[in-house]
Amino acid sequence: MTTAETSTADTTETAAGAARTDPGAAPRRERSAVPVQTRSGRPTSFDPDAFGMPTGREVNWKLSDVQRLAPLFVDEATETGEAQAIAYDVAAIEAAGYLVPSKGHDAPVRGEIFVPEDVTAALAWKHGEDALHIRIPEGETVDEPLVVRLVGQGADRHGQAHVVIEAQPGSVATVVLEHTGSAAYAQNVEIIVRDGARLTVVAVHEWEDDAVHAAAHQAVVGARAYLKHVVVSFGGGVVRVNPSMRLAGEGSSGDMLGLAFADAGQHLESQVYMHHEGVATKGDVLYKGALQGKGARTVWIGDVLIGHGATGTDSYEKNQNLVLTDGTRADSIPNLEIETGDIAGAGHASATGRFDDEQLFYLQARGIPEEQARRLVVVGFLMEIVQRIGIPALEERLAADIEAEIARGAGLAPASRAGA
Repeated sequence: MTTAETSTADTTETAAGAARTDPGAAPRRERSAVPVQTRSGRPTSFDPDAFGMPTGREVNWKLSDVQRLAPLFVDEATETGEAQAIAYDVAAIEAAGYLVPSKGHDAPVRGEIFVPEDVTAALAWKHGEDALHIRIPEGETVDEPLVVRLVGQGADRHGQAHVVIEAQPGSVATVVLEHTGSAAYAQNVEIIVRDGARLTVVAVHEWEDDAVHAAAHQAVVGARAYLKHVVVSFGGGVVRVNPSMRLAGEGSSGDMLGLAFADAGQHLESQVYMHHEGVATKGDVLYKGALQGKGARTVWIGDVLIGHGATGTDSYEKNQNLVLTDGTRADSIPNLEIETGDIAGAGHASATGRFDDEQLFYLQARGIPEEQARRLVVVGFLMEIVQRIGIPALEERLAADIEAEIARGAGLAPASRAGA
C-alpha cells in the first residue's frame, strides 16, 4: 500500500493503558508527489492546522459541497448560552444512570480510539471540550433504545461536539442520535464496543433544509463483539457523515447500513470505511439512496480494508441508488483492499439507475395505477434498510417519512432513460 502523507505525534497512556495521541503534540507530516488514494493512507491529526483549508481538490473533499460546508472550516469556539447551536435532550439517559461525566480532552475513554481524519473533525475535537459520554455497564442489557435528541437552534448558529458511546463487556444496548432543527454543526462520535458486547447505533438526520452538518463516526469492535451502525439522512442542506468501523477483536462482526433520500438542492454524503483487523471477522456494508428534484445529490464512497492479520475474514459492501427524476446526481465509489490471501470471502457492488420498467409493467398489468406502482417500488427498495434497524417505533416513523418524501416529489417528472 502506497502512502503519500503521514503524521505522527507523541503518545501517552490512557487510564485503560492503551496508547493515545496527545492532542497538543505537533504532527510531523511527510509529503510525496503521489496523492493519497487509500482510506488507510490518509493523514490524521488533532491539530486543525495540519489539514489546511479544504479546496475541493483533495481526495476526501473532491465530491463534497465545500462551498456550503465552509462555515464548519472556521476555527472558532462553540457558541454557548442563549446563542448555543444545539440543544441536547438526554434527561432520560441521565436518569437511567447511563450518562457519565466527561470533562476536558483528557477525560477517561475519550480519544481512546478516535483520531480526526479531516479539518472538521479536528475542529470538533478542539472546541468540543466536554464530551457527551454514554456508558452501558458490563453485562447489562438495556431493553429500550437510549435516545439523544439534538435540536438545532438556527442556521446562523455554529457548534461542535464530541460524543462517546461505550458498551462495556457483555452488554447489550441501542443508542439513537436524532438530529432536527437547523445549525452549522460539526460532530465527532466515538464508539467503543468492548469484548462480547452487542451495540446498535442509529444516527437519524431530519434537519431543516438550511442545516449544514459534518460528522465523523469512528468505532472499534472487540473480540466476539458486534456493532450495527446505521445512518439515515432525509433532511438538511448538506449532510456529510464519515463512519468507520474497525473490527479489531477475533471473531468480531459489524453491519454498516445507510439510507438517504435527497430532494432538490440537497447534498447527502457518506464516506464509509470498514477495516478488518482481527482474525475471523465478518462485515456487511449496505447503503441505499433515492434522489428526486433538480440538484439533488448523493455521494457514497465505500472503503473496505482486509489487513494482513485478518485471516478468515468474510466481507461484502454494496451501494444502490434509485434515480426518480432528471437533474439529479448519484456518485458511488466502492473500494476494496485485501492484504492477505487467507479469507473466507470478499466482494463489492454498486448500481445506480432509474425505475425498472419490468417491475412497473408487472404491477400495472395487475391493475395498479402507475403512480401507485412507482410508490410501491420506491418503498420496497428503501424499506430493506429500515427493516434491519430493529427498533419498531423508529421503523414505523421512517416508513412514514419515506411516504412523505415520495408524496413531496409526486408532481415531478420521472427520470428518462437519458437522465439515468
